[in-house]
Amino acid sequence: MDLKKQAEQILEAIGGKENISAATHCVTRLRLALVDEGIVDQEKLNNIDAVKGSFSTNGQFQIVIGQGTVDKVYKEFIALAGIGEQSKEEVKEATAQKMNPLQRAIKTLADIFIPILPAIVTAGLLLGINNILTSPGIFFDEQSVIDVYPQWSDIANMIIIIANTAFVFLPGLIGWSAVKKFGGSPILGIVIGLILVHPDLLNAWSYGEAVKEGNVPVWNLFGMEVEKIGYQGQVLPVLVASYLLTQIELFLRKRIPDSVQLLFVGPIALLVTGFLTFIIIGPITFAIGNWITDGLVATFDTFAWLGGLIYGGLYGVLVITGMHHTFLAVDIQLVGSTGTTFLWPMLALSNIAQGSAAFAIMAASKDEKLRGLGFSTGVSAWLGITEPALFGVNLRFKYPFIFAIASSAIAGLYISSRGVVASSIGVGGVPGIFSIVAEYWLDFAIGMVIVIVLPLVGTFLYAKRKKDV
Repeated sequence: MDLKKQAEQILEAIGGKENISAATHCVTRLRLALVDEGIVDQEKLNNIDAVKGSFSTNGQFQIVIGQGTVDKVYKEFIALAGIGEQSKEEVKEATAQKMNPLQRAIKTLADIFIPILPAIVTAGLLLGINNILTSPGIFFDEQSVIDVYPQWSDIANMIIIIANTAFVFLPGLIGWSAVKKFGGSPILGIVIGLILVHPDLLNAWSYGEAVKEGNVPVWNLFGMEVEKIGYQGQVLPVLVASYLLTQIELFLRKRIPDSVQLLFVGPIALLVTGFLTFIIIGPITFAIGNWITDGLVATFDTFAWLGGLIYGGLYGVLVITGMHHTFLAVDIQLVGSTGTTFLWPMLALSNIAQGSAAFAIMAASKDEKLRGLGFSTGVSAWLGITEPALFGVNLRFKYPFIFAIASSAIAGLYISSRGVVASSIGVGGVPGIFSIVAEYWLDFAIGMVIVIVLPLVGTFLYAKRKKDV
């Protein structure tokens, strides 16, 4: 393959070098900030040999090239475009300028929560292993593995400690990522997050019982009583505290000489943020977080099948707009507050449905390039990354996307009506079953069958009838 020629064709298809604000690449894709995505010749781009698909998300136009080839094409591409190599952050900065306030808010949430996902997903998978060992009825009638083999109990206990750490100290993870995103010192973000879960504070999970018994510990600050509670599993308190901490830190750094910043900036920023968080920010955001959680739980308790139908069907649409990132925070809040989440299982099934639709296009097509694209993007979706399948295949032909979201809605209706929950966020695809609470494995497996069979068969038959692949 003549890589220089491929780069020339890509540059021409996207509107020339005048249409490029910034360009970088990841393991498989060119990631471009374009001046006007509307002038991209999509048909011409899809017919280029090196291109396996393209899609637009969060203000970036991404072109799927493939591992091992994308970096070579990128070097030829930037040479032809007359621009230097740029980082992902520089491209994100260029694309952010084109976003409206809502898009920027969603992007901010994504930039905060995506970096901590590896810890959360790992915790979810380890919790799945713990579920296998401790849940009764999986391998033995009414008994768990550790009931039958007590020698495994300490291993299960060690696993749960390792798995739970990410959730016990969740505000520390969020504080690090949020302060880093807002432009402050990440180490101070970790500290403010850990302050909110200090062991001397009343554990947030014990707060409700303490209120009933009337023994919530308090600080007496010159006659003002402040509840001495922690914020384990909470998202909003540490997000707001991290933003405030960053603003105070940046304010002080501009006004305090470099020689004494170490003595004043950190202590003042943490003290002011800590006091304001315990006195004002914490109680208000704690209440808001609980209202959101209680509202969702009450809605799904009352109208479980309807909630599953709507969320299961709409999740694929949310991915197109990028708004799915907002529900990552909701899932984490649900896990932190209730120990499980009923939203995440539907996410996993939605991803599988999109992958199944892409596999159907692969099976129905006689075009080798499209077959390869259907296979690679289908595998990616089944492992939790749906954008390549969505934008490279399913939305391109439209009906695969419709079959996928319809199947996801049906599966969402079924698993919600059965009360399926996950103990944590896991791999949002086929491996996601390991994050499901063990007693719901069968129901989730039935949901998986729905989102594998219906999109695959429906898309395949319709594609054969339409003969457009």
